[in-house]
Amino acid sequence: MAEHQAATTPPPPARLLPVAVLLWLSGVYLRIPVLVAPPLAPFIGEELALSKALTGALTTLPILMLAIGAMPGSLAISRIGPRNTLALAMVIMVIGSASRGLAPETLTLMIASAVMGLGVAMMQPALPALLPRWLQPHHLALGTAIYMNGMLMGEFIGAGVTLPVLMPLLDKSWRATLIAWSLPALLVATALFLPRRDLARPVRKAAWLPDWSNPLTLKLGLLLGLSGSMFFGLNAYMGNLLEQQGQFDKLSEALFWFNIAQVFASLTMLKFARAWVGRRTLIVTMATLSILGTAGTIALDGWWSIASATLMSFVAGILLILLVALPPLLVRPEETGRLSAGTFLVGYTLAFSVPMLGGLLADWTGDVRHAVLVMIGYSVVVLPLAFTLDLRRKEKSEDGVRRRLSSDP
Repeated sequence: MAEHQAATTPPPPARLLPVAVLLWLSGVYLRIPVLVAPPLAPFIGEELALSKALTGALTTLPILMLAIGAMPGSLAISRIGPRNTLALAMVIMVIGSASRGLAPETLTLMIASAVMGLGVAMMQPALPALLPRWLQPHHLALGTAIYMNGMLMGEFIGAGVTLPVLMPLLDKSWRATLIAWSLPALLVATALFLPRRDLARPVRKAAWLPDWSNPLTLKLGLLLGLSGSMFFGLNAYMGNLLEQQGQFDKLSEALFWFNIAQVFASLTMLKFARAWVGRRTLIVTMATLSILGTAGTIALDGWWSIASATLMSFVAGILLILLVALPPLLVRPEETGRLSAGTFLVGYTLAFSVPMLGGLLADWTGDVRHAVLVMIGYSVVVLPLAFTLDLRRKEKSEDGVRRRLSSDP
């Protein structure tokens, strides 16, 4: 009994720092393997003679896998626990990501990209499921903000450091660059076993399929799709939109500010996570501002259009963290993995499909603004769900954070 208690007791405050570092590094690898592909895509496409569609698939295929791989992640959590699942998923991610650098031809490259995306997808529900095992209840919101800060920093690092810093150090080899980004994750996976808590496998097999009878599963997933479809969609169509507006020369600056805005969003949440997470009014506000910011990209001209896109990215980043932070706070620890997996399944399916549908419409009409209008239309339709969120914990509160969640209007 004493050994089990020692294995599951949350860390004292003095030992929160190493846990926070592990969470942050794990968060970094939620995005670096995915978003290192766009800057390397021209070099990969040239050597392997990829079509534009296949070159784009280097980024879009892993995003699709973020949805498909959520269920294997949930199953693994229920059988071997969140820590073991996270470590296993990181190893799978490294195998896929590094294999891209060794791929001799297109098919192998795409299979490796899919394997990498599966690993990242399994990591996503494992992190929120791990939080209640490692952190005390009043630190759960901060824990989410920490690993989400790592994730959003990973977006910026992967996109911003690869070409100007890492690739020149590796003789401008895209293959060596992919391998160099991948292998350090093995050290992170090993370090996950340093905290002496929750080392045991689950005593009983918990349910792992999404609980569709729980309204939160679908509502959070649809709202996650709102945030993801606009962020990934505008990222994908930014160049076409600026070209149509006659300001393609601003693309580099526009993408820089668009992506770094999410870093500022994560830093903001590090400061205000405990006060903001669980506030339905903030979810509604951020979702509304995201829609308005996206609309501004096609309604405004010049730098105002870029500023509006940057605003959308900032508030969508805050919205993402507000939504992802909810499962550990609202359901029992053994239910966190399946709720998170269900929301990621719905959310990333929509983050992939809504921009794609918009792109098909834009191809048909010849106007890229129609792609943006599809994303706005979807978001307006699901926005009312934010007003109906029940953010009361499904069991008796144990601390001030949960009591606050229960009383939120």
